[in-house]
Amino acid sequence: MKPMTDILRQEIAVTAEMIVVKVGTRVLTHPDGRLDEQRIAQLAEEINEIYESGRRVVLVSSGAVGAGMSLLGLTQRPTDLARLQAVAAIGQTNLIQTYDRTFRRYGRHAAQVLLTAEDIQHRTRYLNVRNTLFSLLDFGAVPIINENDTVAVDELRTTFGDNDHLAALVTNLLRAPLLVILSDVEGLFDGNPADPNSKVIATVDVLNDAIRGLVCERTSTLSKGGMSSKLEAARMVTAAGENAIIASGHERGTLRRIMAGELIGTLLIAEGKTVTPRKRWIGFSARPRGRILVDDGAARAIGRDGRSMLAIGIQVIEGDFQKGDAISICDPQGVELARGLTNYHSDEILLIKGLRSTRIAEVLGQCPYEEVVHRNNMTVTVRRDEAG
Repeated sequence: MKPMTDILRQEIAVTAEMIVVKVGTRVLTHPDGRLDEQRIAQLAEEINEIYESGRRVVLVSSGAVGAGMSLLGLTQRPTDLARLQAVAAIGQTNLIQTYDRTFRRYGRHAAQVLLTAEDIQHRTRYLNVRNTLFSLLDFGAVPIINENDTVAVDELRTTFGDNDHLAALVTNLLRAPLLVILSDVEGLFDGNPADPNSKVIATVDVLNDAIRGLVCERTSTLSKGGMSSKLEAARMVTAAGENAIIASGHERGTLRRIMAGELIGTLLIAEGKTVTPRKRWIGFSARPRGRILVDDGAARAIGRDGRSMLAIGIQVIEGDFQKGDAISICDPQGVELARGLTNYHSDEILLIKGLRSTRIAEVLGQCPYEEVVHRNNMTVTVRRDEAG
């Protein structure tokens, strides 16, 4: 029987000159935690095919802790930080060696890139990571990106999928048109995946609360991610104007079928126009130093229309931040609408909140900016009509 294809998926595949592929721990390891070298070989074969078609691929790979557990004969993930980082360090060596060995069959090198949150949050380091990745791609190498678990502190302790989040950040950093998340499930189901009556949702046009409400999580001793983290990663990518697909990483040929435009997994469609690199950094990479809650009128203007944030709409200021810092802009209920670079210190905003721009000079003695955050320095992260 001829595979079912979709015109939109075919268009996305054809126009995606660069693809970020994220593969999870459960995909790369056997049930007992040992690294599945055969699955890595299959993955390398499909990635090489994409390269041969003239496209570029960046791989964000989990599995370091699982690989380390396998080498050390552990059956449970360590809970104390030092042991967890040691296991990750041992496993990362085995993981990258396996990747390099398999890619060399096709005349390619696997390039290990270990990142921490600071590498993405700091603007200069962010740009350096971007330049390095493009240079590796120019050499025809396959960047294998992972969180630097050996030195990271908070990331290893979280219960959501850090590498899902990292994959979204890398997608936005490179302006890759497509993020593919290879999971241990076939996609987003309309019910409990264990229920035989549940079906995979083929396409998501708007990632709203109704879609998030479909998530049914489960726990694992090896991996940290779940469907919630995958949907959050997809939100970051689609909000920046790119597309994401969540599909099974256990089935052979998944990447091949995605690039052929076949109906496989769940496609989450880009929302609006593509966002500039600088605004991607502001909206999804820079760490907010504070939070501002605005009234409903300002929330609509910012979240729906992408307007600047004025002092008159500000209700609450949280945190101590300086001019030029990234801040989170939220509606009255605390739901984030946007992130932006502030024109004023937090103490100054406390004095001018609720005032018209014409009164700023009267209170501060000067009015260097009419806007507290100008729309050119702001990225809408959740549209107002989706916030509820």
